[in-house]
Amino acid sequence: MTTLDLIAIGRSSVDLYGAQVGGRLEDMASFKKYIGGSPTNIAAGAARLGLRTGLITRVGDEHMGRFIREELAREGVDTSGVVTDPERLTALVLLGIRDRVRFPLIFYRENCADMGLREGDIDPAFIARARAVVATGTHLSHPDTAAAVLKALRLAREGGARTALDIDFRPNLWGLSGHGDGENRFIASPEVTAKLQSTLPLFDLIVGTEEEFHIAGGTTDTIAALRAVRAVSAATLVCKRGPMGAAAFAGPIPDSLDDGESGPGFPIEVFNVLGAGDGFMAGLLKGWLDGADWPTALTYANACGAFAVSRHGCTPAYPSWEELQFFLTRGVATPALRKDAALEQIHWSTTRKGDWPEMRVFAFDHRMQMEDLPGATPARIGTFKLLALEATTRVAAGRHGYGILCDNRLGQDALQAAAGRGLWIGRPAEWPGSRPLRLEPELGPDFGELSEWPLDHVVKVLCFCHPDDDDATRMNQEATITRLFAAARRNRLEFLLEIIPSKVAPVDDDTAAALIQRFYDIGVFPDWWKLEPMTSDSAWAKACDAITRNDPHTRGIVVLGLAAEEAELADSFAVAARFPLVKGFAVGRTLFGAAAEAWLACRIGDEEAIAMMADNYARLCAIWDKARTAVKRSVA
Repeated sequence: MTTLDLIAIGRSSVDLYGAQVGGRLEDMASFKKYIGGSPTNIAAGAARLGLRTGLITRVGDEHMGRFIREELAREGVDTSGVVTDPERLTALVLLGIRDRVRFPLIFYRENCADMGLREGDIDPAFIARARAVVATGTHLSHPDTAAAVLKALRLAREGGARTALDIDFRPNLWGLSGHGDGENRFIASPEVTAKLQSTLPLFDLIVGTEEEFHIAGGTTDTIAALRAVRAVSAATLVCKRGPMGAAAFAGPIPDSLDDGESGPGFPIEVFNVLGAGDGFMAGLLKGWLDGADWPTALTYANACGAFAVSRHGCTPAYPSWEELQFFLTRGVATPALRKDAALEQIHWSTTRKGDWPEMRVFAFDHRMQMEDLPGATPARIGTFKLLALEATTRVAAGRHGYGILCDNRLGQDALQAAAGRGLWIGRPAEWPGSRPLRLEPELGPDFGELSEWPLDHVVKVLCFCHPDDDDATRMNQEATITRLFAAARRNRLEFLLEIIPSKVAPVDDDTAAALIQRFYDIGVFPDWWKLEPMTSDSAWAKACDAITRNDPHTRGIVVLGLAAEEAELADSFAVAARFPLVKGFAVGRTLFGAAAEAWLACRIGDEEAIAMMADNYARLCAIWDKARTAVKRSVA
C-alpha cells in the first residue's frame, strides 16, 4: 500500500547562507542556517505543495544532523529513511550571493555522512510505500552510494513505482575540480558521461539544465546531447532553459528546443539562482505525480523556480500550494517577489513551522507587577520565574499545547531553561505599562537585539489602545508596532499583538474588531492575537471576522486574564470557546499572584509555591478544555 507520493535519495546538508548580499564570500560576516542538498530540498519543496514525501540519506550524530531531522519533520517529510551515521559529520555548504551571475559556494563534504549511504540503508518496505523514487546525480559519483541508489531504483521499478533523475551535475563533487570551484556547473568528462548513461535507462523522467544534458549526452550541442540520452532512455526529458522556461520531450527529439512542450515563464528579478533547480523539480513532480499535462506541470515548475530565484535560501524560498495558486491566479506584481507584500504574507503564513490548535499558556512575563511586591528584587523575581516554569512543566507533562510567556530582563534563566521542552514560548517586547507604547531598552534603538532571539520565541507586544485615541497617540503607537513587526519578520520570528482597550476608555462589541482592522490596514499581520476576556458572542464574532477576513491563515487568538477571578474567566472561556479561531488562553496573575506574594515575603517555600501555581494552572486548563469539549459535543 502506497502511503508516500515520492521518496528522494541522496545529498543532505546544512546550508550556511551569507546574510550579506553583493560582496565576496570572504567578506560575509554572518550566515543563515537552512537545510540543503538537492534531494533534501526537493523532498521539502514537494511537501509544501501537498505531496507526501520521504527522504533516504544519512546525517551525523550531532547537532547539525538533528537539525536536518527536525526541519524535515516540520516540513512534513517522512524521515524513516534518514540514517544516523555514528562516525561521519553532516555535510555543510557555505553559500553567498555576489551579484546577478556569481553565487560562490564551498562544499564541506569530505567523508560526510550522506556519502556513507550504503545498500543496507535501503529498506524494501520503505520503497514499497512510494509511488515514485527520485534520484540526484551526485550519489552516482561513488560506487557505494551508487549501489544504494541503484538498489532503490530497482526495487521501485519492480514494485511498479515511477523513477525520476535530477542530473544535478556539480563537477567538483565528481572530483573534476577543486574545493574552490563549487560554483562551476560544467566540465566535460567522458567518464562521468559513461557513468550517467549506464543508469539513464532506469528512469521514467530525466531533468537537467542544458549543461547537465551536455554531460549526460557527451556533447555540448544541446540537441545532440538530448538525442544521445534518448538513444539509451525512453524517459520524458525535461530541459531547463533558465529565463526561457523549460521544454519537455516525451518522444523523439526535434531540431529545436522551442518545439518541445512548454509552460509559461515568469519575468522576475534574478536574485539567487542557488536551489532554483530543486524548486523547479518539486513543482514538476507535483504536476507529474498528479497526472497533469506537461504544460501544466512545467507551469508549476517554472513558478517554483521563479520563487527560488527571487529569494534568499533554497528550501525556505519554495512556495506552499496556497501561495503557488495565488501567484498563478494573480500573476507577477513586482519582479522582486521577495518585495511583494501580499505574496510574502501568504508565504510566511503558509510555511510557518509547527501547529498549535490548543494553547494553554502560563503568562509570567510580568515585571512591574512583581517588582511592586514586598520582598522583590531582580534576583528573587528571576528565581520565582524558574518556579513558575517548573509548575508549567509539571502540568504540561510533555504534552503538546502548553506554553509560557516570560521576559528576558527578569526571567532570563527561566526563558533559557524552557528551551527544548516542547513548550510554546512568547517573550514581551514592551516596556511595562507604557502608553504611548515604549519598548524594552534591551531591544536596542534599531531592534537589533531580535537577531539574538531563538527562532522559536514569539515576539509579544502589549498595546493599550482604543479607536478613540487622539491622532498623536495613535500614530506614535502604530509606528512603534509597525517597526517591531517588520523587525520580527526580518528575523524570522512570529509576532503576537496584545491589545487592551478597556484600560483606556469604555468598550463595546465593535471595539476590538475596529482595532484589529486598523492594524491590518497599516500592514501589521500578527501571527497571534491576544484579546481581552469578552463575554459577548457579538464581540467575539466581530473580532474573529475581522481577523479571518484579512488573514485566513492566522495562527489564532489567545484570551488574556487581566487578573480576573477564576469564575469570571470560566464565564469568558465558555463564550470564547465557541469560536474555533480562539485557541486557548494566556493568563498570569490569576495563576501566580498569591504564590508570588507569599513566596517573595518568605511565607512559603519553593515546593509550596510550585504546587500552588501548578494546581491553579491545571485547574484553569481543565476549565478551558471543558469549555472546548462542550462546544464540540454541541456541534456533534
